[in-house]
Amino acid sequence: MKRARVAILISGRGSNMMSLVAASRAANSGFEVVLVASDKPEAAGLAWAREQGVPVFAHSPRGIPKAEYEAAIEDAIRQSGAEAIALAGYMRLLSPEFVGRWEGRILNIHPSLLPKYKGLDTHARAIAAGDAVAGCSVHLVTAELDAGEVLGQAEAPVLPGDTPESLADRVLKEEHRLYPRVLAEFLAR
Repeated sequence: MKRARVAILISGRGSNMMSLVAASRAANSGFEVVLVASDKPEAAGLAWAREQGVPVFAHSPRGIPKAEYEAAIEDAIRQSGAEAIALAGYMRLLSPEFVGRWEGRILNIHPSLLPKYKGLDTHARAIAAGDAVAGCSVHLVTAELDAGEVLGQAEAPVLPGDTPESLADRVLKEEHRLYPRVLAEFLAR
C-alpha cells in the first residue's frame, strides 16, 4: 500500500504532531510523516521529532519578508516529497499565495466547533458564552482564517467551574483522537 507523504508545521510543543507521528507508525497507516517544520527553531516539538528520527526544518521568519520565509519552508516541504501539509499548532498565517499553491492539500486542527470561535482565545470565549459543549474541528485551510470546509469535529463538555486552561486540556485530548483519524480518511480519498 502506498502511503501518503505528509509534512507537519508546528510552532510549539507539538502535541498534535506527536499524535500524527504515532498514528503514522501504525502497521495499517495510510500516511507517513516526512517532515516536521517550524517557524520557531527553539520549538520543543522539534527536539521530539528529531528523537523520533523525523526530518526537521526550522527557520525563523524574523527580519525577512514573508514571501522569502514561505519560499524557504515550502522548498523544504517540496524536497521532503510531501503531498499534503498538516498544521498542528502552527501559529503563523499563511499567505493566500502559499495556500493557493497547496489548495485542497492543507489541513488544520482548530480548538473550537467551527464556525464558532475562529481565531484565538476559543476556550475563554466558549466559557463566556455559556456554551454547554466546546470541541475541535479539522478543516481545510483557505486564505480566509478558519473558514475552510470542516472535515471532522469532536465535542468536549464545558463543566461548571471550568477555566480556559481546564477546558483546553479536555479539548486537546479530543484533538489527539480526531486529527489522525480525519487526516487518514482525507488522504485515502
